[in-house]
Amino acid sequence: MDNQSSTGTILVIGALGQIGSDLVHALRLRYGSDKVIAADIRPAPAHGSGPYLMLDALDREAQMEAVRQHKVHTIYNLAAILSAKGEQDPQMAWKINMESLMNSLETVRHTEAQRLFWPSSIAVFGPTSPKENTPQRTVMEPNTVYGISKQAGERWCEYYFEKYGVDVRSIRYPGLISYRGKPGGGTTDYAVDIFHHALRGEAYRCFLQVGTRLPMMYMPDAIKATISLMEAPGTLIKNRSSYNLSGMSFAPEEIYAEIKRLLPDFEMTYLPDFRQKIADSWPGSIDDSAAREDWGWQESYSLPEMVVDMLDQLKQNGAYLAPALEEKRSR
Repeated sequence: MDNQSSTGTILVIGALGQIGSDLVHALRLRYGSDKVIAADIRPAPAHGSGPYLMLDALDREAQMEAVRQHKVHTIYNLAAILSAKGEQDPQMAWKINMESLMNSLETVRHTEAQRLFWPSSIAVFGPTSPKENTPQRTVMEPNTVYGISKQAGERWCEYYFEKYGVDVRSIRYPGLISYRGKPGGGTTDYAVDIFHHALRGEAYRCFLQVGTRLPMMYMPDAIKATISLMEAPGTLIKNRSSYNLSGMSFAPEEIYAEIKRLLPDFEMTYLPDFRQKIADSWPGSIDDSAAREDWGWQESYSLPEMVVDMLDQLKQNGAYLAPALEEKRSR
């Protein structure tokens, strides 16, 4: 293991988001709570168990000061406006997605920080990209501001590595499914919402149509991949733009069938909205052979395994409770 925390602490920017809440938990288990600083623009959550900073990802000086003060060795910058929300305010999405990345690249370049993780997405692909088994290197003509910003960000990451030697690493995440974090405004969020409705005994209305097959990944696999990439020796990292990553691909009716197998009374209908057009521009499956060959990526969860674990985890923590029940429970 290339211990990224051996010479300093880890800073996770955007720690209260969908990926951040799971990543901080995993990093603290691995390196110790005192070694991992969670940071976000919002106040610290009441249930937090480790160091926390209020930090605006657009404030470069504040980020540099935090890195210097806490002797940060590794930065994970997860701050972003996702696909569906980005289409509602393209200018804001571009500003946050691009400036937050540039601030972290410059921070690593000009401080003692040694390593940066920045997430890309399958949104970098577009309608002209191969739809199935999409290669690591292929045509990229994204048609959403989220995809455009991620494509531009990949180029900046590669530039900063080649020009300044910044050790930046990235993954093109597929749709992510988590029992800990809430959906963050993405086109694949139906695959999280569906579980909460099913456990509440409610019918679910899917905003994507039948047959919309997309690459997906269970969050434990995404976190495992992220940490594995960051711990890998630099000599193994051959793509400094971003790595394709895949866990499984499925359409809404397939995840519905798996849930219904365990919860027979569950029902789902379809009412596609503006997110359908976004989903139609994305791949149906991903070739992640480069990640497997370079740094040994291997997923752990299939669709049936993920559905079983997701339902079990949500039942254990009660996260699926309807608002009225939550209010009653808290009294």
